[in-house]
Amino acid sequence: MNGLITRKVLGPLNLSLGIKVLVVVICALASVIVGIVAALLKHTPGTPKAPAVLVGGGAFGGSLTLCLLTMSGLGVL
Repeated sequence: MNGLITRKVLGPLNLSLGIKVLVVVICALASVIVGIVAALLKHTPGTPKAPAVLVGGGAFGGSLTLCLLTMSGLGVL
């Protein structure tokens, strides 16, 4: 049966270690960008930078977790 429903379960992708490391690095770099943008949006001139750093760090951690769990769920990692 070559239709949309074939009852086949796709297993994890057989990727090399180098490719998996590249995926993790890409997730980390994208999370850094999210963290920087969140910190820039939080900071206002004339106020302490600590709250902005905390918000940026939280956004980085959440984004990295979401990205890695998504990649793991798709079978990439």
